Amino acid sequence: MKTVTETDLINLRRLTGANFLMTDVGAAAEATIPDENKALVLSIWRNSARELLDGVGWTQSKIAMRAFDGGATLQVSAPTDALHAATALVDASWCVTHEKLGGRPVDVAAITNGLRQKIADEVSPKEVALADHASAHGLTYLGHDDKISLGLGKGSKVYDIADLPDPDAVDWDSLHDVPVGMVTGTNGKSTTVRLTAAIGAAAGKCVGMSTSDWVRVGGEILDEGDYSGPAGARLALRDPRVDLAIIETARGGLMRRGLPVPTADACLLTNVAADHLGTYGIMDVTALADAKFQLSDAIRPGGLLILNADDPELVKRAAQFSGDITWFGLEFDRAILDIWIMGGGRVAFVEDGQMVLARNGIVEPVLAVADFVPALGGAAKFNVYNALGAICLADALELPINAMAKGLAGFTDTPDENPGRGNYVKVGGLNLLIDFAHNPHGVHALSSAIKSIPAKRRLVIAGQAGDRSDKDTCDMIQAIWTFEPDMVVVAELPDLLRGRQLGEMTTVMVDELKRLGSGHDNIITTDTEYSAVVRAMEWARPGDFLALLVHDDRIETMQLLDKLSKAGWQAGDPLPA
Repeated sequence: MKTVTETDLINLRRLTGANFLMTDVGAAAEATIPDENKALVLSIWRNSARELLDGVGWTQSKIAMRAFDGGATLQVSAPTDALHAATALVDASWCVTHEKLGGRPVDVAAITNGLRQKIADEVSPKEVALADHASAHGLTYLGHDDKISLGLGKGSKVYDIADLPDPDAVDWDSLHDVPVGMVTGTNGKSTTVRLTAAIGAAAGKCVGMSTSDWVRVGGEILDEGDYSGPAGARLALRDPRVDLAIIETARGGLMRRGLPVPTADACLLTNVAADHLGTYGIMDVTALADAKFQLSDAIRPGGLLILNADDPELVKRAAQFSGDITWFGLEFDRAILDIWIMGGGRVAFVEDGQMVLARNGIVEPVLAVADFVPALGGAAKFNVYNALGAICLADALELPINAMAKGLAGFTDTPDENPGRGNYVKVGGLNLLIDFAHNPHGVHALSSAIKSIPAKRRLVIAGQAGDRSDKDTCDMIQAIWTFEPDMVVVAELPDLLRGRQLGEMTTVMVDELKRLGSGHDNIITTDTEYSAVVRAMEWARPGDFLALLVHDDRIETMQLLDKLSKAGWQAGDPLPA
């Protein structure tokens, strides 16, 4: 009978915030378990975890389990100052399970003693006391790194973990929180965050925002990189200049660490579509939607949940939320929409070419779609959705209509302002789009916008990370095929193989292109993404349109385009050295 091996435990992690399996902090991991043996193995694993939890004195700790095809997740709750020890306990629980399944004796007492020592080495009573006092004063507490903070933004105080004050020494009356909005979804997160930040800036606020590209406070970038998890949120929310925060909250951070902030004034979900499936036990869109919808648990009393009314997965889950919902969308039934508006419901939509916001029975125009540059006159429908979502989030954060109009009208979607998200540039007689789209939903969203731009020929760069399934990769290629490209440059991503063999993803993409009818002369393959950009520029001639769907090499791509522009290069000329 096939059982399990010691290497089958993956994604062992601390959960520093509420996770979609439980609202408590703790630790979790996934295990590979053959489905034919799963029922008893899960019970043995649960019992092993319970035995260790009770053995270290954590008798009140909870256990949550979730089965999925080929495996299961086990999660335990634990004291906030002992999460590293909690991960060791989850690891040990699987080792105990493995030994039991192999019929070998297990010295649980020795394991428990080792865990007790880890707990003793980690606990910090002063940190727990500060967290408890912050809660009692209605303040947000952020920890789990080398610092802790009490309050948020302008109202915060930050302390090094090695030099914590006694709670009685803290001037609690000087501390306060600032308004916080969180954004998640499959596509459009970063753009929606940046649009809302632009509205906040237009309202005179110093906005702190964390995204998948940087953390920015006002006009200053504090650090660059993927900061769509708790580290980015902490960096933005601890800055003493911030009086409004917009936090991008990606799937990876949610699954790896949980909610980045325990509470928020408003949370927005853009959409849910297949992406990153197969990690952390999230095997299908239903589970992905459940994981993302956990943001609704973070909304403060009186806060707002903002949902895309045209996304079926979000609509299904709306009934789970007991608070107030603001909707945005483009496909409302007008009769029902009018009833919602007359009842005082909040909603953003497009009417007679205007993006409008309805609240308290009144419909107010915000901005004409034609005056929102990233919408391309309405052809870039995905950016209309992003703008409508930003209007709703700005409303929930009590920003005025005139700031919404000013912020959106001034947002030009340049590479500096919104890097890699629908950046349209002209170089050497070419029209180019630089975009991060990497899943079928995101690529499909670009199709109408790309086809609306006149072009002699169209080229698309296609690349994919190795953690996507063959099906998802083929679905992305099918979405690219709707662009009606004359040339597809298939780029290998050697830094994103994620368990694949070099060349494997290229083969999948090329085979799918040929299946769709592409000829050998209409496909170029390259060994890196940057090489794909170079080959695309060498292929191009004046009047062509190039969709540069780049993942990792966006900075190098922009540097190349800037160099070509400054050199006066024209399509068809040799590239400068």
